[in-house]
Amino acid sequence: MTTRRIRGAAAVLATAAVATACSAPGSGGADGEAAAGSVVIGVSTEPDTLSPLLGYGKDGNSKIFDGLLARDADMNLKPALARALPKITDGGRTYTYTLRPGVEFSDGEPLTARDVVFTYRTVLDDATNNTAKSELAAVKDVRAVGDDTVVFTLHHPYAPFAARTVLPVVPEHVAGKQDPNTGAFNTEPVGTGPYVLVDWRKGEKLTFKANPHYWGGAPKVKKLTMAIVADDDVRATRLRSGDLDGAVLPPNLAATFKSDDDKKTYRATSYDFRAVSLPTGNPVTGDTAIRRALDLAVDRQAMVDKILDGAGRPAYGPLPVDDPWFAQDVERSRDLAEAGRLLDAAGWKEGKDGIRAKDGRPARFTLYYPSGDKVRQDHALAYASDAKKAGIDVRVQSATWEVIEPRMKHDAVLAGFGSIGDPDFGLYTLLHSSLAGDGFNNMARYDDPAVDRALETGRRTQDPEARKAAYDDLQRALMRDPGYTFLTHIDHMYVLADRWKGLTTQTEPHEHGFAAGPWWNVEDWQPAP
Repeated sequence: MTTRRIRGAAAVLATAAVATACSAPGSGGADGEAAAGSVVIGVSTEPDTLSPLLGYGKDGNSKIFDGLLARDADMNLKPALARALPKITDGGRTYTYTLRPGVEFSDGEPLTARDVVFTYRTVLDDATNNTAKSELAAVKDVRAVGDDTVVFTLHHPYAPFAARTVLPVVPEHVAGKQDPNTGAFNTEPVGTGPYVLVDWRKGEKLTFKANPHYWGGAPKVKKLTMAIVADDDVRATRLRSGDLDGAVLPPNLAATFKSDDDKKTYRATSYDFRAVSLPTGNPVTGDTAIRRALDLAVDRQAMVDKILDGAGRPAYGPLPVDDPWFAQDVERSRDLAEAGRLLDAAGWKEGKDGIRAKDGRPARFTLYYPSGDKVRQDHALAYASDAKKAGIDVRVQSATWEVIEPRMKHDAVLAGFGSIGDPDFGLYTLLHSSLAGDGFNNMARYDDPAVDRALETGRRTQDPEARKAAYDDLQRALMRDPGYTFLTHIDHMYVLADRWKGLTTQTEPHEHGFAAGPWWNVEDWQPAP
């Protein structure tokens, strides 16, 4: 859920069940041969745009586009449109890429360095509505040297820059003739990836076919359909009936397929966390004692066990406990007694009804969660129950994102975030004060000078030890003044018909469904013997 407004897992469609005109997987007759090369996946949401200029696919794995680099199954960077990893010079301020020869866009036009330059310059243009552009703030200039060489010059060394060049590249000869914010390219994309969008029925499905010009070789999966099915139970039912080949499912529903011999369950670890935003401008959630008390009151392990059915980990901050950047000394236990002492000392006194108050103001606030999201609903209800034990009254309310967005300045939200690749990815947009109130960036309007300093140090130094110390400092600062109550890191669960081989999972970001998932490498799948 980021301000690039792709929505991914952040948006929830209004319809609970969608009647999608998809052939049943593996159907026989005249369509049997076609069905054998077809895959239909059920996902809960659809993007607002398919344009990388507005943020689509910025973390890689788009099926329509490629970046200069990509990530393998172990999340290591590898060449994609570039022939090799970049040559880094000038003390980390210059990155030079040489393009892979012979790559064509899906319309048959050749890829050149000018397309790369156009992509990055357009993303960085203030007129482009890509609010993830701060992730490329280190870029001073990008230029083409001939047709096959691209040179990035940075304002300052930026250790994780190469990982940012998984950004998909778009064709200048198409997108350059349009307004990047409103042009047809947003829904009629042209890329170099393994698949081409052939049909998009909003709220129903997106259909892709194999790209005949794909530089990586012809995929065996000739047709890929993403069926938009907002309701978890309906997705599970359609998967069970054979109407879907696979689906994204919450853990409790994925578990119901364990005994199905013809289906296989995949579990992907992720950086995807659930947290409650605590807006600074709200007189209750902006109070440091309230924030710290809530952080101590929540039972994170119970949420993992009961809501996620064990498919996740407690979240003590934005970084998972098994991440090498995680600061080991920030892991903490529930402590209602200490929460009470903090509130007493800050003047929040318990009333006859058990709810605390200070200067006549009750410790009460509204917590919104997106309608239809059962996992977030369960987190919100558990959070409210835990908060009440500390004397804080949390009123849980469901709403659409159109209703929630205008209220984020003052009301708490059960949010989901998490980016892969480097701690700078995601943490800066989540916490830096310069992005306070910038859509979904820093939605809590968090402002802590110590956190800002740590974020800047983490961005600008290339010394691994200095970066580790900075991010350790950041995580400790979040304990002292938590602008969010971090709850859980969620494992993503998928169930697919067992008729293909080569399926694997990667460690995933918050955004998943279209790119992340066992289908991250669908172009490499082979029919099962």
